[in-house]
Amino acid sequence: MSVIGSPASRAAALRVHGGLGRSVRDSLVVAKRNLIRMIRIPEVVIFGLIQPIMFVVLFSYVFGGSIAVGGSTDPSTYRQFLMAGIFAQTVTFATAGAGAGIADDMHKGLIDRFRSLPMARGAVLTGRTLADLVQTALTLVVLAVVAVIVGWRIHEGVLKAVAGFALLLLLGYAFSWIGALIGLSVRTPEAATSGGLIWLFPLTFISNAFVPADNMPMVLRNIAEWNPFSATVQAARQLFGNLPEGYPVPAAWPMQHPVWASLIWSVLIIVLFRTLAVRKFRSATA
Repeated sequence: MSVIGSPASRAAALRVHGGLGRSVRDSLVVAKRNLIRMIRIPEVVIFGLIQPIMFVVLFSYVFGGSIAVGGSTDPSTYRQFLMAGIFAQTVTFATAGAGAGIADDMHKGLIDRFRSLPMARGAVLTGRTLADLVQTALTLVVLAVVAVIVGWRIHEGVLKAVAGFALLLLLGYAFSWIGALIGLSVRTPEAATSGGLIWLFPLTFISNAFVPADNMPMVLRNIAEWNPFSATVQAARQLFGNLPEGYPVPAAWPMQHPVWASLIWSVLIIVLFRTLAVRKFRSATA
């Protein structure tokens, strides 16, 4: 009898398939639990929408006529340029909420209860990050409506626009794993919130999100051009058709190939921080 058709090999294949299927089912159960919790506490979603809407209004109407993009200080040009940065900032700032939620579950002992159940080890974190992804997607929909109201438009067609939003959500999902690791590494939700935001501000502001990187000092410009956040912003602008006429595209590889750079950065972040977060989860104590 061949090895492929042996009972032992078929049993091993069933175990692998069953383990993967159980992990998916457990992750979806945890995601459903977190989504129900969000529905029952709608103020969390509402307050999460206020900050990005404020950023849209403030940057559009307060700074719009003061920042030159592609040699133009026209506020409408800046609004087209700005929105991809606001979208990206919104999906990454959800990291702090993800970390705080996991830290709160640990503080209340809920994580220990999950760990005592016969379920896949990574399902708790995967379910949590999937639920956060759904919330982030809803936030993006509302934010896009607000952006259209203030004058933002898509110029490259629906399919490319969907691809742009998909890259933004992939970046948000990748960063939610950073938030998960932070939430597992601290003792209180307050510490997770602070730890989740303290590194996001330099990451998002030393980038091409709000101003062109070529206006920065050389060191900061190099950091901005190789920043994974900048790659996703540039990719979204390209797919939305929001790069202003005359806007100089930097020579750095991520800026020349932003879609590929965004995909590579997001996948690397997911693989690295998911591995670290699951390992931390297995050894964590409340």
